[in-house]
Amino acid sequence: MATLILPGEWIKNWEKSGKHEFVQLCKELTEKTDHGSEIRDIQAALYELCWQVVQGNLKLDLVASVLGDMMELRDDMPSILADVFSILDLETGALEEKIKRDHYTQLVGACLFFVPEAILKERLDPETLESLGLIKQALQFNQKIVKIKTKLFYKQQKFNLLREENEGYAKLITELGQDLSGNITSHLVLESIKSLIGCFNLDPNRVLDIILEVYESRSDQDEFFLSLIKSYMCEPLTLCHILGFKFKFYQEPNEETPKSLYHIAAALLHHNLIELEDLYVHLMPLDANIVEEHKRDISEAKQIARKLVMVVLPSEKSEDKEKDKEKEEEKNEKPPDNQKLGLLEALLRIGDWHHAQSIMDQMPSFYASSHKAIALALCQLVHLTVEPLYRRAGLPKGARGRVLHPLRNKRAPRPAESFEDLRRDTFSMLGYLGPHLSHDPILFAKIVRLGKAFMKEHQNDGRADVKDKMDTLLSCFLSIADQVLLPSLSLMECNACMSEELWGLFKLFPYQHRYRLYGQWKNETYSSHPLLVKVKAQTVERAKYIMKRLTKENVKQSGRQIGKLSHSNPTILFDYMLSQIQWYDNLIVPVVDSLKYLTSLNYDVLAYCIIEALANPEKEKMKHDDTTISSWLQSLASLCGAVFRKYPIELAGLLQYVTNQLKAGKSFDLLILKEVVQKMAGIEITDEMTSEQLEAMTGGEQLKAEGGYFGQIRNTKKSSQRLKDVLLDHELALPLCLLMAQQRNGVVFLEGGEKHLKLVGHLYDQCHDTLVQFGGFLASNLSTEDYIKRVPSIDILCNQFHTPHDAAFFLSRPMYAHQILSKYDELKKAEKGNRQQPKVHKYVAACEQVMTPVHEAVVSLHPARVWDDLRPQFYATFWSLTMYDLAVPHSAYEREVNKLKVQIKAIEENPEIPMNKKKKEKERCTALQEKLQEEEKKQLEHVQRVLHRLKLEKDNWLLAKSTKNETITKFLQLCLFPRCIFSSIDAVYCARFVELVHQQKTPNFCTLLCYDRVFSAIIYTVASCTENESHRYGRFLCCMLETVTRWHSDRTVYEKECVNYPGFLTIFRATGFDGGNKADQLDYENFRHVVHKWHYMLTKASVHCLETGDYTHIRNILIVLTKILPCYPKVLNLGQALECRVHKICLEEKDKRPDLYALAMGYSGRLKSQKVHMVPENEFHHKEQPARSATPANQQNGPGSTGKPATSTSKTEEGTSEDCDRGKDKSQGTTKPVNKANSAAAKLTTSNGNGALNSTKAVKERDDKEKSGKEKKEKKDKTPGSTPETKAENRREKQRDERAGKEERAVREGKEKTPKADREKLKAEEKSGKDDKAKAGNGEPVEPSRDRDAIKSKEKGDRSAVAGSLKSPVPRSESAESERDHKRRKLDSHSSPSHSSSVKDNSNEPKESTSKHHVNYNSVARSKSREREMEKKDSDNTQGRSKEKKEEKDRKDRKRDHAVSDRETSQESKRKKDENGTNSSKNSKSTSPSCDSPLLAEKEKSKRSKSSSKEKAESVKPERTSSGGKKESRHDKEKSEKKEKRDSSGGKEEKKHHKSSDKHR
Repeated sequence: MATLILPGEWIKNWEKSGKHEFVQLCKELTEKTDHGSEIRDIQAALYELCWQVVQGNLKLDLVASVLGDMMELRDDMPSILADVFSILDLETGALEEKIKRDHYTQLVGACLFFVPEAILKERLDPETLESLGLIKQALQFNQKIVKIKTKLFYKQQKFNLLREENEGYAKLITELGQDLSGNITSHLVLESIKSLIGCFNLDPNRVLDIILEVYESRSDQDEFFLSLIKSYMCEPLTLCHILGFKFKFYQEPNEETPKSLYHIAAALLHHNLIELEDLYVHLMPLDANIVEEHKRDISEAKQIARKLVMVVLPSEKSEDKEKDKEKEEEKNEKPPDNQKLGLLEALLRIGDWHHAQSIMDQMPSFYASSHKAIALALCQLVHLTVEPLYRRAGLPKGARGRVLHPLRNKRAPRPAESFEDLRRDTFSMLGYLGPHLSHDPILFAKIVRLGKAFMKEHQNDGRADVKDKMDTLLSCFLSIADQVLLPSLSLMECNACMSEELWGLFKLFPYQHRYRLYGQWKNETYSSHPLLVKVKAQTVERAKYIMKRLTKENVKQSGRQIGKLSHSNPTILFDYMLSQIQWYDNLIVPVVDSLKYLTSLNYDVLAYCIIEALANPEKEKMKHDDTTISSWLQSLASLCGAVFRKYPIELAGLLQYVTNQLKAGKSFDLLILKEVVQKMAGIEITDEMTSEQLEAMTGGEQLKAEGGYFGQIRNTKKSSQRLKDVLLDHELALPLCLLMAQQRNGVVFLEGGEKHLKLVGHLYDQCHDTLVQFGGFLASNLSTEDYIKRVPSIDILCNQFHTPHDAAFFLSRPMYAHQILSKYDELKKAEKGNRQQPKVHKYVAACEQVMTPVHEAVVSLHPARVWDDLRPQFYATFWSLTMYDLAVPHSAYEREVNKLKVQIKAIEENPEIPMNKKKKEKERCTALQEKLQEEEKKQLEHVQRVLHRLKLEKDNWLLAKSTKNETITKFLQLCLFPRCIFSSIDAVYCARFVELVHQQKTPNFCTLLCYDRVFSAIIYTVASCTENESHRYGRFLCCMLETVTRWHSDRTVYEKECVNYPGFLTIFRATGFDGGNKADQLDYENFRHVVHKWHYMLTKASVHCLETGDYTHIRNILIVLTKILPCYPKVLNLGQALECRVHKICLEEKDKRPDLYALAMGYSGRLKSQKVHMVPENEFHHKEQPARSATPANQQNGPGSTGKPATSTSKTEEGTSEDCDRGKDKSQGTTKPVNKANSAAAKLTTSNGNGALNSTKAVKERDDKEKSGKEKKEKKDKTPGSTPETKAENRREKQRDERAGKEERAVREGKEKTPKADREKLKAEEKSGKDDKAKAGNGEPVEPSRDRDAIKSKEKGDRSAVAGSLKSPVPRSESAESERDHKRRKLDSHSSPSHSSSVKDNSNEPKESTSKHHVNYNSVARSKSREREMEKKDSDNTQGRSKEKKEEKDRKDRKRDHAVSDRETSQESKRKKDENGTNSSKNSKSTSPSCDSPLLAEKEKSKRSKSSSKEKAESVKPERTSSGGKKESRHDKEKSEKKEKRDSSGGKEEKKHHKSSDKHR
């Protein structure tokens, strides 16, 4: 019965039955024997009964009588009842109800008769005793108790404490110290000890103490003493107290606890003879003190670190204070031993890992292992644990290893037999050891080797059932590497062997795991432990010291220091070095050279540190102006390239980082890839290549390497192989290409929104250049199989991966070349026996087999209508060939071979080079020379095969479904323009391809139209280019201009390469017609006119771009102009116009945009140097003399005018072409009309943009121009023609010429009869001169170009009519002219009307175009001009009839006149020279005030004009004779006489007009 509760009925019926029941219950409880529990039950029953009395439920006397009766049941019943009263005393004393306390005291008082007083005095409270009357005063009673207790327990009797006999202890020590090697056992010795205790009255505790003392001195006898103590022991606590007393003795300052004491404590703990919790409280210091000490260590370490990092100026006071402190610390007493650590070490030595772990858990992490003795003890325990496994799996072949004897202790951790066993204890032991494994490098190496063995097993064992176990173990090894191996390496003192050993393990991890470990090591490990904090600070300080002194000169010494420092703490060192490089890029070269003493692990850490620095989110990748990439990123990129090339560092992480950045739409980091590929593979991408380099780049790989790059990057074989392997192993080659190709547009459309346009262009260029570079690397380094396996077909690239077409073909091109070559080799091998079929045919067959699927694939790339003009075969051929296929750069090969020959000669002549080195160098150069020659031969054969293939293909290239114009449009849009800005070599390729297509006489390809379209509309192309694209586009234009210039410069070259070629047919509608007769070909002189027109269009576009004020327009056009400088400008006045505008840019941009200023200044200087090679316009293409001075008059309002250019649309060109067709059907010198039409369109623009048309002055000017136009037309109509409709008119014209000659002779001294036309002309000149003055006076903008051009046109017209200097002297019929005029008006509606005026074409235009043009705007002028025209014609007819009568007379005077005319002609030519010189200079000055032409230039110009006019005068005669004699064979002799007469009269007529114009001036 645990508790007794008296039933309520017993209390209610106490007297009747309750009393009896209670007594009966008590009797039962006393009779029951239950080993002490019956007393508790009786106490409970009595307690319940007494409690009822206290509550007042039962009467006092009734209960007292029952209790009296109960005393007889047991002897100890009074004592039991006294215990109950004691409990009630406490309870009632705490109650607030006083009545209950009274009931209690009355109850105890009633029981005093049968409970002895002595018992109550022991048990009850003194206050209760006082209230019962048992004592007098409670206070006195308390004092008496204290005195008695002191006397009993604390007062010592004065007698000998060692009442035991000393002899007993002596015998005891002898017994314990005897030799235990025989049959003596602990049982026998224990019996002896018992006898000694009994005999000599020895104290058993003292005996136990002596046993422990002897055990301490004989600690090697563990087994004997432990069994003795176990047998002797009565209670573990006693033993613990004795041990605690021993430890306490050594807790005084300057005391040292002996190791033997730690050992016996550890042994007793290990055998469970004492409990660790009991002993631990006796050991010092307290745990709280240990934690405090640990915190203090960390704060001190951090303070030291701060001091090392901070720049502190040393002061004498601070130094003195530090010295005082050190002295005080020395005075301080040495603190007592840390007994907890001593016990821990002893536990580890005997192998008790369980108890050791418990102690270490109660301390801060790594606090215990930071003490070397403990670390070494724990290392020793790990050695013993891993020994069997290391012997089996980790020991290298041939190594014996040190033999370790296992612990005799059976309770020590079990040695590991398998990798799974390591999880039991070893890993946790290493975890507690942490960075302090550094104390035992041998164990470090063992653990690393075990890791290597495990990794090999993990890689080879692919069983599914053990996969989970293996993965768990892998994560354990990774944790050990993170928490133990790397921190331990940090604390090792410069141990390169350990670093290499660790790399042996780490290289088996994928780079993701390694980089995770390095990240933890760098960013977290160093803050976890005071020692590591100090090490970090010391490393940074040392790194600073080295980096301050690092230069190119001391690289070797500094490199060794860096190497030593990096073996232990590479992350800290590299982090500092990279931060320095980001600030100072001139450190890159010495730093890279100094890294040669690093270990493999350090190189890998360096790669991680570089990636971390690149990915630093706190660093901005743009400069503050947001237009350029930050210099720190550029520095790191340069470092990447140099480091990864020079040292064997794994690239996978870096390449994956770039790939991930691209995937995230960030293209800044492509700079890194660009640098890495450039340095490692030697492939350089730059648009600043010289023409020699570019030429070398069109050759084979060897020539590219020798002559194609700026830096001679040698020995790239190994590094490029490494790069290739990484790309293939990690499947990064194609993803990088595709991402770059997609990112090009992403830069503009996704990234470019908030970025500066300049930066967007730069990023686009960077992305594009890197793609070209990377693609070039893959093409030259991947094997055929690898390349074909990775690059998908063209339609998949474009349609599925959305790769832009140019990039897709760029990636596919090497594949096609590989496939064609391999197929060709197959065919050669297959038909080796059969020699009948030539190699060329096999090559063509190979091409067909490879390219036919490509032809089918490209159809899906464009809409169906595209293929109406171009054949897929032509499209694929254009995109699949390269410059290597089209031409052999013989001069480049020759140049490089000559360089090598010079090098060999220099080596031979150099006496300082030793003989063996000489021999090696000569062998190298000779081998290189042979390689180059072999390569050249190989390329030559290849080019011949390709050209043969193209010759066979060309007839099927272009279809005749629509106009040639449409075909050219598609060709430009889909082929030429996209590719010419792809790379510099592609730019050259595009120009050469156009030339090749022309040379192959490709049907339906109009070379003329292609060139026309390229040169006529460059504004929009230039404006939409990036900076690098401008370089390429300029190079393309330059190559195109080179070809045109070659044809322009020499008639024989032109006739050889262009005449009778379908490309120079002037019928522009597409036909199957291949050749064309002479009438459909463009003759040489007209081609020169066309070239002049192209130069003019280029000037117009250039000036427009320069005057827009837009950064991109100006920058791009300056780049393009710089690139085309060798070929343009060639005409003096165009050059002056450009020079003027560029000078203006220099002035405007000097302080605003320095980069534009630099470009403009550079171009300006080069342009001036080219000026000596420029020619006047009349030397560039034959034309009437004064026209040369007309052009400069236009410079100001011509190309210089701002606004949009009057560029022609395709409709315009079609119209032009159709015009030409009509003209050519009816005339001989056919192409001139093309030029006329174009120049007419240019003139139209002039008038469209004229703001002052409505003014009366403008009307007058128009009238004057109409007059001059009519006269010009009359004189043009007078030129001899070949069509039947004009024969009569021609005859009349000759008669008029003769009559005019006579009249001139009659009034030679100046009183000439001026014809009506001349009088009108003079009036017009006077009138226009007045208008100009009036305009200038009123402050209106003077438009000199139009008026003066009109005047000069009149002069030119008059002179040319007489001199007959038109190149194609056949006029077109009136209907053709009117139709053309109508067409011209229609065309001009498409032209932009924004130009106020433009530079005139000056291409021998028919002057009626001017008059007809004005007809469009003024009906009054039109009607007047027609009336005058009719009158003039009538007068001409009458004059013609009278002329016939005088023919006979003229013949007689011929000889005399001929001599006079010769004289006059020579005088006239002199006058013309003078006039041209003055006119051009005056006009250029008056019209271009912003550009003062230098005097020297003017002199040169006038000299040139003199020489050219002399040549012209000499050539006039034969030209006239040849042009006149075709249709008039009837009167040959008569005609020749007339011809001479006309020549002489022409000279006089010109002289007359010169005089009139001089008067006017």
